[in-house]
Amino acid sequence: MKRHAGVLALAALALPLAACGTAGGAGSGGDELTSGPITIWYSTNEQEIAWAEAVVEAWNADHPDEQVKAAAIPSGKSSEDAIGAAITAGNTPCLVYNTAPAAVPAFQKQGGLVNISKTFDDGEDFVSERSGAAADGFRSPDGDLYQVPWKANPFMLYYNKEAFAAAGLDPENPQLATYDDVLAAAAAIKDSGAADYSLYPPASGDYTNSLFDFYPFFLANSGGTQLVSDGAAAFTSEEGLETLEFWKTMYAEGYSSAEAYSGDAWAGPFADGVSAMGIAGPWGAAAFDGKVDFGIVPLPTADGTAADETYTFGDSKNVGLYTSCENKQTAWDFAKFSMNADNDLALLETTGQFPVRGDVDEIAGDFLAGDPVLATFSASVPLTVDVPNIADATEMWQTFRDTWGKAVQAGEGDLEDEFSTAADKIDALIAQD
Repeated sequence: MKRHAGVLALAALALPLAACGTAGGAGSGGDELTSGPITIWYSTNEQEIAWAEAVVEAWNADHPDEQVKAAAIPSGKSSEDAIGAAITAGNTPCLVYNTAPAAVPAFQKQGGLVNISKTFDDGEDFVSERSGAAADGFRSPDGDLYQVPWKANPFMLYYNKEAFAAAGLDPENPQLATYDDVLAAAAAIKDSGAADYSLYPPASGDYTNSLFDFYPFFLANSGGTQLVSDGAAAFTSEEGLETLEFWKTMYAEGYSSAEAYSGDAWAGPFADGVSAMGIAGPWGAAAFDGKVDFGIVPLPTADGTAADETYTFGDSKNVGLYTSCENKQTAWDFAKFSMNADNDLALLETTGQFPVRGDVDEIAGDFLAGDPVLATFSASVPLTVDVPNIADATEMWQTFRDTWGKAVQAGEGDLEDEFSTAADKIDALIAQD
């Protein structure tokens, strides 16, 4: 069982596809470490843009010969699609501050990622000193790092205090520790008409949406066990089946909707008052503030795990250094600069997202003391877990999601049999590698 610190921001702005590498194949940067101008990509949300622009401005002021040009990730179906296409074309930027751990195996297979452990003399030292044991959760099967741990967003359960009060539930001390608690609250919400739904996670069949419903609940219920653990699919365990049964009931009773939401699939249902509860990281506070009077509690489990023992999904985004980059030394130096204590504190203050480092309380204690919402999430950072770093990860997650749509959302077939078949398919993929 792997327990470690740990996604998903979709690209929304169409910007020029600038790159620091030469045209050609994914590995066209050569092995020599050189310095000079580079280009980076960052996520498209307003807060991260502000953080990135400030960091780039500070760097450029002191490095006239190593200027950094920054742009948001180009628009596309997802960030992962945009990055994968750039790897194929050989025109990735040097750094992408939005590299999803779930996509790293595919990017690595394409030859698109630099081996941080082997390429830079201080690669391992920098990562281990900043992130500690959390870094081990992001290692590839060969034991090396092809991504730099950057930020984590521990998921918790938000609830609408007004909807809970309308349903006759205690808005200041809700009983949401167990699956039965949540189901009871959902029944009260439905019966009272306090909200259309109790929980409304993204409903489409895209594999990434499992990170917003099943996976966080499974991590909490299983003590941090990943989807694939010890070389086999782990979701047919007792804990996994408990979580699957819970979600099947949520859909069967009409407490959740299998229809795609017409607005923002992640924040919209809760922010719009359509659902009484929502699953989100600390970024949710900014999305919901002013729209919902919300409270936050740990994710529920079958038996009601204590808060300080409840694992959760880290929703992490890391930094990838890409092989078509010409000036890899500057890229590495800038990556380290962007993750120093001052810039990591600025990341937390600007975006509400936690840097993956072992001394967050030390560098951000005063700030967290003045922000009770983030302080609540801070306690969960050491209990965050991300996705397994394995080959064929995308196909495995999609296999799971396809079965989820049939057996959980639609309630077709025998739940245990359907997911046993999915586990067999995933185990067969593992055996091929």
